[in-house]
Amino acid sequence: MHYRIIRAAERGLKDIGWLQSNFTFSFSNYYNPERSGFGLLRVFNDDFVQRGGGFGLHAHSNMEIISVLLAGRMNHKDSLGYSEVIEPGGVQIMSAGSGLRHEEHNVGDEEVNFLQIWIEPKLQNVTPRYQRRQFPEEKRRNQLVTIVSNEEGTAHCWINQNARLSLGYFEAGRTLDYALNPLNKAVFLFVIEGSVLVNGQAVERRDSIGLWATDKIAIECSAESKFLLIEAPINS
Repeated sequence: MHYRIIRAAERGLKDIGWLQSNFTFSFSNYYNPERSGFGLLRVFNDDFVQRGGGFGLHAHSNMEIISVLLAGRMNHKDSLGYSEVIEPGGVQIMSAGSGLRHEEHNVGDEEVNFLQIWIEPKLQNVTPRYQRRQFPEEKRRNQLVTIVSNEEGTAHCWINQNARLSLGYFEAGRTLDYALNPLNKAVFLFVIEGSVLVNGQAVERRDSIGLWATDKIAIECSAESKFLLIEAPINS
């Protein structure tokens, strides 16, 4: 087994007033040649958008773009005709494919915090697609819930890649073993709140750990903890 921990304080930072972004991997004005991504997971941003702030209309293509809303209310409008407001616990995915445009703004009275995740697609230039699912926190206690999967279904979002994203919300002292997909053999864990041990390694709030060359990992919650697990191919 191999692993790498990226501490919260080691991330890149962009602060332009209405937006504070924490970059785990090279993105925008932050460049670290040792952090170009983790396999086909290319972008992992921990974004805070102030009241009234937001991203104007802009384009994407050939990328799987996932947003996990942790706090606040954020709208979504796109060139496919979707227009809606995302609440905490909301997960959305855009298979940008051959190209689409979208915008998103903080439309609530509180700060928005969301995780922005980009994963390279399996197939290029597919027909663009948007999807959203809601995962209320009160229904996820002491569970590891799949929020994105390469298997289509009504309980989660579907991704154009051999990947899986899961949200965990566990009481202190809870433990779980997680078996990796044999086609991936790599997993990335981000601690949203709390503190966990991953194969004996302490991972604190807003830290992340990437593990590979292993069949499974063991997670122990040192405190009440919320975390996101991402499985994606380690090689293209």
